[in-house]
Amino acid sequence: PYLPERSNEELSILAEMAVKAARQAIAAWGKPVSEIGAVLCAASNMQRAYPAIAIEVQQALGIEGFAFDMNVACSSATFGVKTAADFIGGGSVKAVLMVNPEVCSAHLNFTDRDSHFIFGDVATAVIVESSETAGPGGWDVLGTRLKTVFSNNIRNNFGFLNRPGRDTDQLDATLADTTRQNDKLFVQQGRKVFKEVVPMVSTMILDHAAELNLDTQGLKRLWLHQANINMNTLIGKKVLGRDPEPEENVIILDDYANTSSAGSIIAFLSLIHI
Repeated sequence: PYLPERSNEELSILAEMAVKAARQAIAAWGKPVSEIGAVLCAASNMQRAYPAIAIEVQQALGIEGFAFDMNVACSSATFGVKTAADFIGGGSVKAVLMVNPEVCSAHLNFTDRDSHFIFGDVATAVIVESSETAGPGGWDVLGTRLKTVFSNNIRNNFGFLNRPGRDTDQLDATLADTTRQNDKLFVQQGRKVFKEVVPMVSTMILDHAAELNLDTQGLKRLWLHQANINMNTLIGKKVLGRDPEPEENVIILDDYANTSSAGSIIAFLSLIHI
């Protein structure tokens, strides 16, 4: 995408996207922003290191309290919801705004036929609050569990340490040449990712459901990361013990593509309105 640089007095691209999504979420919530005590910006790629995009969003919306960015790649929104729930459970705040502005197209190598076409750009927003203050129509968080495992099969090596690692003029020239700098953009080994993710995710869901005394065969919905329909179908089959029906394992890839962390939130919202 061509995104002209903005002055420091203008909202950044990510903040603008996040603010628009946040205002829609706040309107649906129906409460004043004064009840929000924290803002989390959870996304795969932050526009800058500092000031935090979350603090810029906080400023634009007139929210008191605190804000910070967090990056856990395509799991960022999931980790954001968990972090928000922990803040509320610990009594730090009554409500948390969690936003996920994702501009995936900006880190894609458009000469790579295996990856560039599967991504989309979007922003989502979720408000998490205490059950004591939540009105009707909300969703309860029964339990949360996080897990991370290091892998080189999805990687993006672009960052501020690239500059001191070589001559600046050389860096500027080579960054423009994607054929020589593929690792500074999104790279993945799809088959290896598939083999890593499917058993880890399905086992994690089954174990966590058992901990909560939930029968996974009776689950009505799965809102998985929207990465690959075959991956999601196989995870759904392992969790449900059978081939999932379309309304049980929600897929929105055909409409929105892979929007990284925002995908599972879009899938969640898509079924609420049906």
